[in-house]
Amino acid sequence: MFKAMIKKEFLLVLRDKQALMVLFIMPAIFILIMSVAMRDIFSQKSVRFDISIRDLDKSSISKELIKTLRVDKSFDIVKAEDAKLSITIPKGYGKEDVANKKKLNINIKSSLKSDEIELFKAKLSKDVISLKLKIIKVKMSEFSDVAASAIGSITLEPKKLFSIKYNKSKNIPNATQQSVPTWIVFSMFFVIIPMSTIYINEKKQNTLARLSSMNISVITIALSKIVPYLFIAQIQMVLMVLVGMYIVPLFNTPALVINGSILALIFLSFALSLCAIGLASLIAASSNSSEQATTIGGISNILLGAIGGVMVPKFIMPPIMQKLADISPMSWGLDGFLDIFLKGGGIATVLNNSIMLILFGAVTLSLSMLILKKKLL
Repeated sequence: MFKAMIKKEFLLVLRDKQALMVLFIMPAIFILIMSVAMRDIFSQKSVRFDISIRDLDKSSISKELIKTLRVDKSFDIVKAEDAKLSITIPKGYGKEDVANKKKLNINIKSSLKSDEIELFKAKLSKDVISLKLKIIKVKMSEFSDVAASAIGSITLEPKKLFSIKYNKSKNIPNATQQSVPTWIVFSMFFVIIPMSTIYINEKKQNTLARLSSMNISVITIALSKIVPYLFIAQIQMVLMVLVGMYIVPLFNTPALVINGSILALIFLSFALSLCAIGLASLIAASSNSSEQATTIGGISNILLGAIGGVMVPKFIMPPIMQKLADISPMSWGLDGFLDIFLKGGGIATVLNNSIMLILFGAVTLSLSMLILKKKLL
């Protein structure tokens, strides 16, 4: 009988095409979209600016400035219509006159952020000041080789001015490492849609009452519903990981790399799916209609996701929000996946988060069974 009930659940789920799209296709598409969209935000590569240059001066100094900008790896000189910033060198800019106050004219497109504009001005200032120092050196050499040599020794190159050591943090993911676990977690909790539909329909059709009258316990009924969704959740996890590993890189975005234990990944995925199924069962058993269950489930998922770092990465949240995130089971699952993907964690690393997820799932499943038993009496 138990096998027949499990088979029935599988058939009911597979017939619900819309629910399958929510569970599989939607998160896969979101992983792709969000990974590509956030690629530059999470990237630690050096910033480059697409600029166009209009030289109205045509002097040796203006030509030297253009040459300097071409060599600078911070700038890509492109056509005016493709440039984010345009630089106009005014006529008379290169005059060897102390009173010359001609300035470069810069046109900035509104799409640039204020911090990007400040960074651009800093990089451009370095090249302009370097050029002016070269000019002063040439003029001073006519009067004093010592003074010219002293000016020539002045450099604005960062590598020569200071030593920088980058401590690569294993807590900061790239776009793919953030998107894949985020949508694994979020998609698993949307099991509420097919589960609530089946629950409500079976209550309306008295299927649950008939099963109960056949001396089939509430625990057996609940377990028969849990098994198929546990299986489906593992397929979700594998599909999302494969999208991150093989589909996302096709769009010039970093591929997902599993640095940790595969066994830990499976264990965490099982714990997270049990937690999601428990919450979905509780909502489905408590609701009187599929619309009510879907609404409550959807709102609950969004709130848990917003608090737990799904909507906004935890590492950019203020400290008080990071502490608040710890109350969300989605945060426990997300932290566990990041520990595996980023830190190379094993089962011991994700054990605490997994235990909390399993306990949450056990409590919510127990409550759903009590509610179901009460409704069947």
